[in-house]
Amino acid sequence: MFGDLMGMMGKLKETQQKIEETKKRLDTVLVDEQSSDGLLKVTLTANRQVRSIEVDDALLEDKEQLEDYLVLVMNKAIEKATAVNEAELAAVAKDGMPDIPGLF
Repeated sequence: MFGDLMGMMGKLKETQQKIEETKKRLDTVLVDEQSSDGLLKVTLTANRQVRSIEVDDALLEDKEQLEDYLVLVMNKAIEKATAVNEAELAAVAKDGMPDIPGLF
């Protein structure tokens, strides 16, 4: 019994380390999003850190339009980045967990 418990604890510690490594790697995974007309482009990491924002000069003439574009495109980019982040971390966590019926 204790051997199984110690093995499980070791496996959990290993999984925790893999999760931390995956989080660091996700800082290098880039997610791009743009407005439908291409006037605004944003790039985030999969950890949802903004890397770049490109604004076409046409949007600089209308502050309200630019703000609307920023909200829409940033929200879409955050959704994409969150999906990548959650999928990657879930895969690492599931792979490292012991087989416990009903857990996943």
